[in-house]
Amino acid sequence: MNLINKEDKIFVAGHKGMVGQAIYKSLSEKGYKNLVTAERKKLDLTNEKSVNQFFYENQPDIVIIAAAKVGGIIANNTYPYEFLIENLKIQNNLISCSFDKNVNRLLFLGSSCIYPRDSKQPINEKALLTGSLEKTNESYAIAKIAGIKLCNALRKQYGFDAISLMPTNLYGPGDNYNLENSHVIPALLRKFHEAKIKKSSYVSCWGSGTPYREFLHVNDLANACIYLLENYNVKSNLIKELEIDDIGYLNVGTGSDISIKDLTGIVSEVVGFTGQIKWDRSKPDGTPRKRLDVTRLQKLGWSPSIDLKNGLEETYKEFKMLYNLNQIRK
Repeated sequence: MNLINKEDKIFVAGHKGMVGQAIYKSLSEKGYKNLVTAERKKLDLTNEKSVNQFFYENQPDIVIIAAAKVGGIIANNTYPYEFLIENLKIQNNLISCSFDKNVNRLLFLGSSCIYPRDSKQPINEKALLTGSLEKTNESYAIAKIAGIKLCNALRKQYGFDAISLMPTNLYGPGDNYNLENSHVIPALLRKFHEAKIKKSSYVSCWGSGTPYREFLHVNDLANACIYLLENYNVKSNLIKELEIDDIGYLNVGTGSDISIKDLTGIVSEVVGFTGQIKWDRSKPDGTPRKRLDVTRLQKLGWSPSIDLKNGLEETYKEFKMLYNLNQIRK
């Protein structure tokens, strides 16, 4: 029996973001029709009073926290205060209010950046808090760690049914292509596309190209979220049968990674750029390697279905459409 029902009222916090959009779409496609959302202009998630009033009026059964302040290396490094305080406010309000208003199940989305910079590869869930974080996104990581710990504390102390998922690097529909605060794949797609249409002889990419990264299509993450809401909680018989430790959070990824240098090769091929690639070593590389151990997730019966090359091709189609319609922020 599913741990959630098609009739449950599900609040998707952050439904306008890349992850929230994908989760909302996937829920709808799977027959969950009682979905609740809130526009940012109508509900400020950093305002505790407003969040409490929203929960009182809507009384959701399930809460999915896909809302967060996110960005790439530049944004995280430039605005550490905003990334820490805003994310703490958002998740504290949503998690505590879900508990206070007797929500049946809560899913909190963290990030793979919670793990130490020099974690042993692949990164097991138990690596959390065993070493120093990557400095360029430390504030965001600390906020997400606080969210995990808050969910675990409520579960341990009061039996509140909260689970946390740690997705790897994401890409896909609804991504942010602003070069100042985007992640690596959308930034590369834009750079190579603009170089192609300008007939540039080369593209300059950050760092050395030697770091490795794992990439998951956002639609795969959305499907994983729903699968785990339906099938996984720390008290289920499935956990006992599979001998999975009760830690309350799970890695979500592909289990494989690729060097940034090889990734740029695939992106240039997908875009159709034939010039050179130059590496700007004055820019930071970030964490040397960050591949997740997804053994627990695989034991629970879920695996991704979208190949990186195919996912990039579909993502580039959407980017071109938005770019041609002048809907990409500068």
